[in-house]
Amino acid sequence: MQKYSVFNLIKNAFKGHKDWEVAWKDPTPKAEYDVIIIGGGGHGLATAYYLAKEHNITNVAIIEKGWIGGGNVGRNTTIIRSNYMHDDNALFSEFAMNLWRSMSQELNFNVMFSPRGIINLAHSDAQMNVYARRGNSMRLNGIDAVLLNREEVKKIIPMADFSENVRFPIFGGLMQPSAGTARHDGVAWGYARQADSMGVDIIQNCEVTGFDVVGGKIKGIRTSKGNIKANKVGLCVAGSTSVLAEKLNMTLPVETHLLQACVSEP
Repeated sequence: MQKYSVFNLIKNAFKGHKDWEVAWKDPTPKAEYDVIIIGGGGHGLATAYYLAKEHNITNVAIIEKGWIGGGNVGRNTTIIRSNYMHDDNALFSEFAMNLWRSMSQELNFNVMFSPRGIINLAHSDAQMNVYARRGNSMRLNGIDAVLLNREEVKKIIPMADFSENVRFPIFGGLMQPSAGTARHDGVAWGYARQADSMGVDIIQNCEVTGFDVVGGKIKGIRTSKGNIKANKVGLCVAGSTSVLAEKLNMTLPVETHLLQACVSEP
């Protein structure tokens, strides 16, 4: 795999950027894999990458209906945080935060992680009490949390509307200074590039239409590019997980709720 660096950038600039290797290959699916991961988003790509890196399992295929980065991983709000109250959520998210802090170096791909902090605004005294409780819980788990009063929030976010006669008046907020944002596309591309370099096949534009099950055990999948055998299949397709599970006569306790965000002002 060609290493990305400022020196390679300069060298390729003199060559008109014509000598860059493809980030990942476009292979034809093999007849059989040890593991098949359905879904080429953040979870699917990360699963394949860590199977290869941590467990030396490289006979893996990622099956993506569309293209890499075309789903939720490229449409989210890019917020990276661990400001949860319950221990399980907080510690799990903080573990992920530590991965984010070194991800660009590990993947040799700039995911643009920027720890600029996050503030959740409180709009009532009751909500301030809830945030105080959450902040205390975060600190008990070793996670940074700062409870802000109204004036402290105003210093940090002077452009916010602090009028009295508004629908959601600002009473204060809870800040996690180490939280931030990242380039979600870069996360997908970085994981895909590294997984490919370790032998993982990334199959794009390949829809899963069914499963082969024998004696209650998975034996493979059926796709728009033919049948593929595997004794282990992972579903990493976000809201479509329940839809695919229905093809296995399984009902999962997962519901899909549409959540979208837009930027109204620069």
